[in-house]
Amino acid sequence: MESQNDTRVSEFLLLGFSEDPELQAPIFGLFLSMYLIILLGNLLIILAIFSDSHLHTTMYFFLSNLSFVDICLTSTTMPKMMVNIQKQSKVITYEGCITQTYFFTLFLGLESFLLAVMAYDRFVAICHPLHYTIIMKSQLCRLLVLASWIMSALNSLLQSSMVLRLTFCIELEIPHFFCEPNLLVYLACSDTYLNYLELNLVAGLLGGGTLAGILYSYSKIASSIRAISSAQGRYKAFSTCASHLSVVSLFYCTLLSVYFSSAVTENSHSSATASVMYTVITPMLNPFIYSLRNKDIKRALKNCFDRGIIESSIVVGLKKLC
Repeated sequence: MESQNDTRVSEFLLLGFSEDPELQAPIFGLFLSMYLIILLGNLLIILAIFSDSHLHTTMYFFLSNLSFVDICLTSTTMPKMMVNIQKQSKVITYEGCITQTYFFTLFLGLESFLLAVMAYDRFVAICHPLHYTIIMKSQLCRLLVLASWIMSALNSLLQSSMVLRLTFCIELEIPHFFCEPNLLVYLACSDTYLNYLELNLVAGLLGGGTLAGILYSYSKIASSIRAISSAQGRYKAFSTCASHLSVVSLFYCTLLSVYFSSAVTENSHSSATASVMYTVITPMLNPFIYSLRNKDIKRALKNCFDRGIIESSIVVGLKKLC
């Protein structure tokens, strides 16, 4: 470590979930299993969408982007944690911590933006069905995704820059399994007023703004569904947004519980445990939520597996002939 008055430190210590050596192997096995499920589930969603021409629509375009972001979000934090457990080390370099902070903030912001964009897509589909194809053109969809990337990247750059200006003292232990921005600010021994101000503004403007957009879209959707006369029509309209509503509820409920629950404090492992809900559990459950209730996704996945079986059979047959 460098001197206390130096603004640069060489490394941080990620304390993770437990310091008990006997629990490291079970924790590693659990998170490796969840990480593999996240990769496999979201990759299958992306494969199904890109391989089936019937799924080349606006809704599935946004879903494929959400699956990609889920993979990136978990890949930002989980591999480093598992490598540290395997090496029996808690060290993350200063540069690695700042890089992790940037990409974690980037993909977490993208997740919230994409959920808001998908809510708008469902709003147009249910409230303005006759104008859906006119409003939700491919150019607008690409523009919405590009704008989400730009705003998230700028926010991540701002938060990382704010962390870079901090001075860190002797206490460099992070009671978490990754470098979360608010915990880095908490550890700093320099003036953190601007950092906390920036964190609160970002949470209010970006997080609160996307949540407000989602709530507004679903309030309009609920009004439109209530206006439908037949029960079958109401059920059909609700079923088109049920999966997205489930994902939104899971993501925001777990995210808000981390930041507003009195049980979550910066100097305990409870923050790390609670953060698992929106950084690991939500990306892991998203593919199941979207595929189990979606006949199109299940049909596309079945076609992918059938083609894979046929192609492998052809390859085996050709090898035997040769």
